[in-house]
Amino acid sequence: MTDATDLFTPTIRHYDQREQAILDQAQQIMEQRFMRYGALTETQASQELFRARLGGLPFEEFHVAFLDTRHRLIAVEMVHRGGIDGAEVQPRTVALRALYHNAASLVLAHNHPSGNPEPSAADRAVTKRLKDALALLDIRILDHIIVGETVTSMAARGLV
Repeated sequence: MTDATDLFTPTIRHYDQREQAILDQAQQIMEQRFMRYGALTETQASQELFRARLGGLPFEEFHVAFLDTRHRLIAVEMVHRGGIDGAEVQPRTVALRALYHNAASLVLAHNHPSGNPEPSAADRAVTKRLKDALALLDIRILDHIIVGETVTSMAARGLV
């Protein structure tokens, strides 16, 4: 005899896949609008972009928004996926992607699966490390967004 949970598992997975496909499409539309209509010059725009992208993930991901000289969005990419409590990104990886996109500036973002959006000592350290490394290439870091239950801008706190 079949276990009752086995009967529902394919349906739940189907809904999860369908929901994920809808969320992916919504994210693409949002990024296309940012590319067409404006720049990421305000913290709130960056927070909205990354809240939709990173909110609720069960593991940590580090994403980068690549911007032109007028802070218009060129692309957004995940540059590293970590575990439940960390995602150590390498400056080399970010620099290579920034040069590939010919970006003049970046907005960094990652999530805290714990829900606590407070910048950790590791968050401050990686931001400084990336800022120092990318400054050698004349690429500015405008902000580092941390997504948890709420969203924190490290630039708004004077940490970038």
